[in-house]
Amino acid sequence: MPFAGGTVSAGLRVLRGGVTAAFVEHPPFFDRAGLYGEAGRDYEDNGDRFAFFARAALEAAKAEGFRPDVVHAHDWQAGLACAHLKRTFARDPHFAAAGCVFTVHNLAYQGNFPRAALERAGFGPEEWAEEGLEFHGRVSYLKAGLAYADRLTTVSPAYAREIQESGARGFGFEELLRRRSAVLSGVLNGLDTQAWDPSRDAALPRRYGPADAAAGKAACKEALRRECGLAALSDRPLLGVVSRLDPQKGLDLVLSAVEPRLDRVQLVALGSGDPALARAFAALAGCRPDAAAFRGAFDEGFSRRVYAACDLFLMPSRFEPCGLSQLIAMRYGAVPVAARTGGLADTVFEEDAPGRPANGFLCPPDDAAGLAAALDRALAAWPGPAWRARARAGMAGDYSWDRAAADYLAIYRAASRAGREEARA
Repeated sequence: MPFAGGTVSAGLRVLRGGVTAAFVEHPPFFDRAGLYGEAGRDYEDNGDRFAFFARAALEAAKAEGFRPDVVHAHDWQAGLACAHLKRTFARDPHFAAAGCVFTVHNLAYQGNFPRAALERAGFGPEEWAEEGLEFHGRVSYLKAGLAYADRLTTVSPAYAREIQESGARGFGFEELLRRRSAVLSGVLNGLDTQAWDPSRDAALPRRYGPADAAAGKAACKEALRRECGLAALSDRPLLGVVSRLDPQKGLDLVLSAVEPRLDRVQLVALGSGDPALARAFAALAGCRPDAAAFRGAFDEGFSRRVYAACDLFLMPSRFEPCGLSQLIAMRYGAVPVAARTGGLADTVFEEDAPGRPANGFLCPPDDAAGLAAALDRALAAWPGPAWRARARAGMAGDYSWDRAAADYLAIYRAASRAGREEARA
């Protein structure tokens, strides 16, 4: 395939089954320990790596003889595929009727690179424009998707509104998103409800369902306390955190809210990322080993045991496009204490409403006092009927992909119609 002014080979590995999956192979770019970087630093050639990937995905479709109805790209890493589809392959009969959908999972990650990346990716100077791929003196792979796709989606209705309202959420793209609001939808992510099911989870010391959740969680909590070396204090609620350690997640607020309450609660936190946050959680666990435990290397089995054991799950994100941790926590009978933002606002409710029972506790985003107050309300409810009702409501929620699938099908149909109309024009 053409790339960076020359021709580069790309391997294609195809797995055929219920769903056919094709993988682009180019060892100099992809045979690495990390996906995007290592040791907290991005790979310096990410501009080339993902420009290559976006072009190769379309070239692979041609090589396989696959004529797509819709090309669906996700985040900046695939954003250039949308621009290629509408510019490079605009007159290619293979893609003549293809619609294009672009999903942004987190607008803070934009894939911005020097201007030279534009030519290396195969685009001409006409794309170096405000209406094209230029973004504050850089080439934005994210903008390629936002500007060129027929339909745009993001991962919750609330986040779709927030990213149009201000620069704090839109990260410089709010005006473009407002202009394209008619084709922008927010569709909540779902869970694999078979993979995340406490009644069949092999990582748990005791499995349970809604009917025996109290006994199951009690057994899991006792086992996790032993595993983490916490004091065996059954009269104290266990707070859980499973998160990427990032300022976005509001974990500094967790530390300030939980530390003064460690004589009333216990905390188990799992996460990796920001070194300063990791040191702060480790220091708290070191000072209060009876009440706090921290594990800094991600371990999926341990994460499942935290979800199953904790009574309250803390997620006070400063912004949260969707969030899956609160959905998993509720499925495992833990009650979330979360910020009222993005997908958290769409899935966690403190007040009952018709057809929508309360299932958690909410605080304003980026508000230490608000988080402390919400935590105190949650602690006052535990382990009484108000807490139990929220836990039951969380376990009864529908977090499957069935709901989202119908929304995406309608979006695909709209994008396909747009592609056909563009081809006729």
